[in-house]
Amino acid sequence: MYHPPVLKNRRTLLERSEKFISDTYFTDCNLRGRLYGDTHQLTSLSVSQTAKRISYSEAVQQNFQPCKVGDAFGSTWWTCWFKVVLKIPEAWRGKEVHLRWESDGEGMLWRDEQPVQGLTKEGEKTSYILSECLKQNEPHSITLYVELACNGLFGAGQGSFIAAPDPNRKYTLQKAELVVFNRDVQELLTDFEMLVDIVKMLGEEDQRGYQALFTANEMVNLCDPTDPDSFSSARSLAQKFFSQRNGQSQHIVHAMGHCHIDSAWLWPYEETIRKCARSWVTVVRLMEKNPEFIFTCSQAQQFQWVKNWYPGLFSRIQYFVQKGQFIPVGGTWVEMDGNLPSGESMVRQFLEGQNFFKAEFGQYCKEFWLPDTFGYSAQLPQIMQGAGIDRFLTQKLSWNLVNTFPHNTFFWEGIDGSQVLTHFPPGNSYEMKGKIEDLIKTVKHNKDKGRANHSAVLFGFGDGGGGPTQLMLDRLQRVQDSDGLPRVNMSTPDRLFSELQAESGLLCTWSGELFLELHNGTYTTQAKIKLGNRRCEALLHDVEVGSCLALSQNVGFSYPTKQLQELWRLLLLNQFHDVIPGSCIEMVVEDALEYYKGNSLSLDEVHLILNTLSWDRTEVIALSEEGAQSRLGTPNLDKGHHSLYGRNLCRQTGKVLQIGIFVMRQSAEKLFCNTFVLMCFGYREAISDGCFGNQFVLFDDVPLYWDAWDVMDYHLQTRKPVVDVIKPVQVLSSGGLRGSVTFSLRISAKSSITQEVILDANCPYIKFSTQVDWAEAHKFLKVEFPVQVRSSNATYEIQFGHLQRPTHRNTSWDWVRFEVWGHKWADVSEHGFGVALLNDCKYGYSVHQNIMTLSLLRAPKAPDANADMGHHEFTYAVMPHAGSFQEASVIQHAYNLNFPLRLIPDMNNIRPWSMFTVSSAAVILETIKQAEGKNNSLVVRLFESHGSILSCFSFTDYSCDLLEQPNYSRPAEVNDSKVSLTFRPFQIISLLLRIF
Repeated sequence: MYHPPVLKNRRTLLERSEKFISDTYFTDCNLRGRLYGDTHQLTSLSVSQTAKRISYSEAVQQNFQPCKVGDAFGSTWWTCWFKVVLKIPEAWRGKEVHLRWESDGEGMLWRDEQPVQGLTKEGEKTSYILSECLKQNEPHSITLYVELACNGLFGAGQGSFIAAPDPNRKYTLQKAELVVFNRDVQELLTDFEMLVDIVKMLGEEDQRGYQALFTANEMVNLCDPTDPDSFSSARSLAQKFFSQRNGQSQHIVHAMGHCHIDSAWLWPYEETIRKCARSWVTVVRLMEKNPEFIFTCSQAQQFQWVKNWYPGLFSRIQYFVQKGQFIPVGGTWVEMDGNLPSGESMVRQFLEGQNFFKAEFGQYCKEFWLPDTFGYSAQLPQIMQGAGIDRFLTQKLSWNLVNTFPHNTFFWEGIDGSQVLTHFPPGNSYEMKGKIEDLIKTVKHNKDKGRANHSAVLFGFGDGGGGPTQLMLDRLQRVQDSDGLPRVNMSTPDRLFSELQAESGLLCTWSGELFLELHNGTYTTQAKIKLGNRRCEALLHDVEVGSCLALSQNVGFSYPTKQLQELWRLLLLNQFHDVIPGSCIEMVVEDALEYYKGNSLSLDEVHLILNTLSWDRTEVIALSEEGAQSRLGTPNLDKGHHSLYGRNLCRQTGKVLQIGIFVMRQSAEKLFCNTFVLMCFGYREAISDGCFGNQFVLFDDVPLYWDAWDVMDYHLQTRKPVVDVIKPVQVLSSGGLRGSVTFSLRISAKSSITQEVILDANCPYIKFSTQVDWAEAHKFLKVEFPVQVRSSNATYEIQFGHLQRPTHRNTSWDWVRFEVWGHKWADVSEHGFGVALLNDCKYGYSVHQNIMTLSLLRAPKAPDANADMGHHEFTYAVMPHAGSFQEASVIQHAYNLNFPLRLIPDMNNIRPWSMFTVSSAAVILETIKQAEGKNNSLVVRLFESHGSILSCFSFTDYSCDLLEQPNYSRPAEVNDSKVSLTFRPFQIISLLLRIF
């Protein structure tokens, strides 16, 4: 039925513009319902359901049962394959014909044995073009298949989209029919939409906004929805408006299609493979139709998946990469978390990613692309540059909870002084839709628009995939150069950054970490994932070192290149920014833990290693399950020998266990759960007077919304010490080389802690070997050490170095750091004395005034309702020290805690030997591995850990970058089997060593 326009003349429109803009009555009632014309039923529709994800060739062999629109399928994570048989009516010749398909699941259409388009209602892809203009010689009878995943674009959450999935949810087929699509109605709708949005964003008081309103009214007066011939006159008014050009001063927007796909999040890894295919096959079809369309895409792992599962699609992607339309970006294996992976893991992200892009597409990525991670380590600029990248794009800091980050385009400087040109899309999104709002926000929110006249707009459905649509391209095409709006160029990352670099003379510099003031719960959530990550990082390190040393002895050893690459890639995959942070569903956690388990088993099969660190170690280890102890002395990087000898360095005097100058004492007066650890260095106590060390504390932990992600500052007001004793302190070991006591505490009726407090001979720290049975809801467990140290800053280990953060809360920038991240150690020091807190798998810290706190366990309920429930084992240690943490070798002792000595049986007759020696304690030999593609060469990676300029010695041939490309113009200076190297503070140096 024809509905006459509500607003018939210019005067009425101007007086009632607010109603026009809010209701868009004319478009909704008169046009939108006319997008589709005649309809026709399918010839037949049948379905085959499976709990597994199967290939196309398997699917077409299944038994298909008749079904109809309105039927429900599934449960969640099932797959339904629909066989669609259709016949296009002859009467539709000359018309645009679509298959209209709507469901609450994610679909992919297959034609002629190839995927051709994603069909996802949430991603505004609900029809497939069978013919743009039906011709006589086109096939009218067609058989298609639709692969329907029983999950939505954002998984299968119950109520809230981040809630745990509903495993019993059913999925409904809502539409399946042939339709005639009225393209002229779509074009007119887009014109109206863009004009109305201009009025919304600019307002009637703006000249251009007024003109947009005027033009829209004129179009309403000209347009008769029942007469398509009137559409062209109305559209000509819109085209006249959009064609009015800008001046030279207008901001330039670089529009790039994008499709951020989380490698796992509210869906498992396996579903991500199909999300990539659904999204990218649609992108390829858009490129075929729109040769100006540019699409950016990161994550080598996702390309590898598509190559393996959809080789035909991957070939088309390679074709469009060569054409310059499909742009690989990022240079990493996945878009990893920017805080938690180790320095070497970050190097491998780039090494594996860049090598993949070079091998498959003939080019390295020029830009690091990390839009959606939860903060950014201050060591990333140097790591980027080592991988051949000096450009960085991200977006997430726009989520800051309190402070607005002051820049959108700037130079970011790392802890070593490396700088990279950095851009935050000022529209504060990586999934814009090409709307006027996106363009206006890009200019309005740009904090550097006086310094840089170029910005990025990334458009397309993201997170769950989907990508750009034709409608988004049509919107942007209309306003490429339209007066009153920024100029829009369909562009590439290289073009954007080249323009920014050309006008970078006035850009500001931000030095240090890019700290996200949100999602700080991700430093603790899913503790088992974090434990698996830390242990596998250490195991891979050990296996590589051991393999290289065996290789260097030329004993017929074959370096396990392929196996190590597979294990590294699994570890790197689990470092994705929704997996290692713990912000994923339970299915992903289960997958990740299985990958760690396989990693560990495989590594044990490859090699057993003794001391893989670059300094001598003397430690107490248990030789049997009965607890017999020996003092073990090892040279650095010694693979061949362990010497065992014991002396009674530990004596028991009443209830005092004393070793050297450190004291562990049971105190009846200063009772902490019947055991109080009093640490002395000489005559100075490390714990503050009147306070308890090793104090467990429990907090209420109820974030505003992002359950697994966030810890809010108000949780600090709910502190409750854990003091309920289950088992009083007992002495486990009181003689020989180890002294230890144990006790148990009750956290609640369902949760408990059992701990062994250990002091070893000649060990400068006290270890706390901890077991927790955890069954809480929205609680946060921490352990506190109030230390007798006064300092305005605490120091935290990060990748290949450390940084300082304030211990006070003077400003809002200080206050939001109430929960921060670090790696193996944190330290608080004053002149001549300090205390370090070490750990073997934790990442969350807080140091406020003199209280050092380590975050242990959380209990969020979304998106994993069972997050962290169960049994946990971990170790932390406290280390009082004289002098600075550098002088006390805190860094080395934290490595010792994380890289345990590994016994090799029956090797007593081999003499000790060392392959590498580093002359400076400030330099850490982090990695020894076989060089990529060079069987006769090793890569040795070192870094300066103290933050000072120095020289040291090693043995090598050439320096190289992090991609292991040698720098032949700067060979290392060899003198008597030694090489002199000069390090700037926190510098990473990689060396190539020919071994035969």
